[in-house]
Amino acid sequence: MNEMSNSTLTPPGFADVLAGELATPARHPESAIRRETQWVTTRDGVRLAAHLYLPPVTPAPCIAVRTPYGAASYEEISVPLCQRGYIVVCQDVRGTGASEPDTWDYDVYEWEDSFDFVEWITRQPWCDGFIGAMGSSYDACTQVCMASHPAMSAIAPEVGSLCILPGNGVQHHMFVNAYARTIGKGSSKEPISTDEMEVRMGEETLATGYFNPPMEEPQPEILLDHVPRLREVPLQERKKWLWRYYNSLGSNERAQLLRTALGEDSITSVSTKRLHLLFGHNVDPDAITFPKTTPEELCNALHAPALFITGWYDWGLGDTLYSWQQLMVHGTDEVRSRSRLLVAPSAHNKPGYHEGEEHIPVLQRRFRKADNIELLDMWYKAVRRGNVDYIPRVTYYLMGANQWRSSSSWPPREAQERPFYLASAGGLETSPAVDEAKSDSYVYDPDDPTPTMGGSILSHVYRPGSVDIAGVQQRADVLCYTTPVLDTDLDIAGPLRLVLYASSSAVETDFFARISDVFPDGRAIQLQNGVLRTRYRGLEPEALKPDKVYRFEIDMWATANRFCAGHRLRLDISSADFPKFQRNQNRGGTLGPSVKATQTVFYGGECSSQLLLPVLS
Repeated sequence: MNEMSNSTLTPPGFADVLAGELATPARHPESAIRRETQWVTTRDGVRLAAHLYLPPVTPAPCIAVRTPYGAASYEEISVPLCQRGYIVVCQDVRGTGASEPDTWDYDVYEWEDSFDFVEWITRQPWCDGFIGAMGSSYDACTQVCMASHPAMSAIAPEVGSLCILPGNGVQHHMFVNAYARTIGKGSSKEPISTDEMEVRMGEETLATGYFNPPMEEPQPEILLDHVPRLREVPLQERKKWLWRYYNSLGSNERAQLLRTALGEDSITSVSTKRLHLLFGHNVDPDAITFPKTTPEELCNALHAPALFITGWYDWGLGDTLYSWQQLMVHGTDEVRSRSRLLVAPSAHNKPGYHEGEEHIPVLQRRFRKADNIELLDMWYKAVRRGNVDYIPRVTYYLMGANQWRSSSSWPPREAQERPFYLASAGGLETSPAVDEAKSDSYVYDPDDPTPTMGGSILSHVYRPGSVDIAGVQQRADVLCYTTPVLDTDLDIAGPLRLVLYASSSAVETDFFARISDVFPDGRAIQLQNGVLRTRYRGLEPEALKPDKVYRFEIDMWATANRFCAGHRLRLDISSADFPKFQRNQNRGGTLGPSVKATQTVFYGGECSSQLLLPVLS
């Protein structure tokens, strides 16, 4: 079956791999695999450990990994790949595992170190010239860095991206603190797993996470002393100028700038959440990994085609889809034409869509590391043979229908944006109300925030994915708008957006929007959500005028789901998703206790709040 512009069933070979029905036989017994550690010296003299898995026959194609999680975390996939004839080289990133030094600076050294790693591989007699890469999350980003080397053949970033989606200023709260305390070297690290640390920090997590920095935060004097030229730049241009300046520096200079400005001995996943002070809220905190000022520069710097693997419940889904779209516009012809996108029904580190998972094996897969052996093997072989045309450009899972679909683009060209209008009595209608605007209100209390319930989260405490949120939707601080019972199936696939007319009694607040699939038995199965922090609704932070009606747009990322006949589609609106995200104190940066806010949502007339859905023809 040829790849088509409209959604079709996936070609048999690809579907068989995803269903786990194809298995490449091992060429070598596990006993024949040789393990050894070699050392790679970077351009600044730091030695990084590279752990090799060598098959008995070399030279051979090489699969590279750069990770802060240790080679042991890749054992379950490295050995089977090696048995299939690949060499696997797993490098501990700087400041982790066996690599030097004794502290880890999160993100900042990966661009140069990854390039130096690939350069080292090109000089090894055991490599036959093909250099692929694999890895998930942080290790997906190091793959992107490796792709900056011209010798790189192919990458396969799992649940990772280019970190170029403009930020919305809303920071994650749970998990990141536990991660910063456990991963890498440093005196502040504790020798326990991140999941155990997240459990230990449970009470602390629920007691903290308040957001209330000043509306205008001057860049610290210590930064101005470190970069004297910054004093000559007009105040309104300083953050943009500093971002360009940061990206012009070498890795050691970039690290020193960040440590100095943030007052940190080393950069962690927590300290990066304060980078809006330096570069503005529009710059993704993890963008410091890639020293390129714009998406165009980064996309154009990549030499290897990518198989992006993400999930509908991955916490970085939005950035992965945006990265894909930017790569399709700004990547080189060679990279753009040979790259592929797979969106699975999974979360970041676990299964995501749970409805019927006990009967559907694909819903039990994590789509990372060992789960993807056959998929990665297929990808590497296709690139080595110079023929990836039989792999659809985009493959995605249509939840609810439990079908794999393929398309020549993302979003699918046949997906037409259709408005669903908020209506009185909690209705969600396909036609706008013509009468005067009406409204519904709720009170948001930061000290009793609407709780996190599944969804696109990364956690070892909260279950990610398609949980039933009907109970949370009964809270007084949640508004719900629901369609009538559907007479026929409704398929959607693509980006989600809410145009919201609303006011608040506070000078600053948050609005969260979420869609769910309401089953005939009353369960409301969460699909996707989005958030707007009102101070960041424009290019610069700005307070609200209390009780003034504003037109907001909330990016709800994307999903693909069939709302079956007999089901209903529901939108709910609230002002918190805690502890996934920090909770807004509604004070706009002034000192004092949290302030309750009366939030009012308008619909009808000139204030037609509407949910925009990508409906498949």
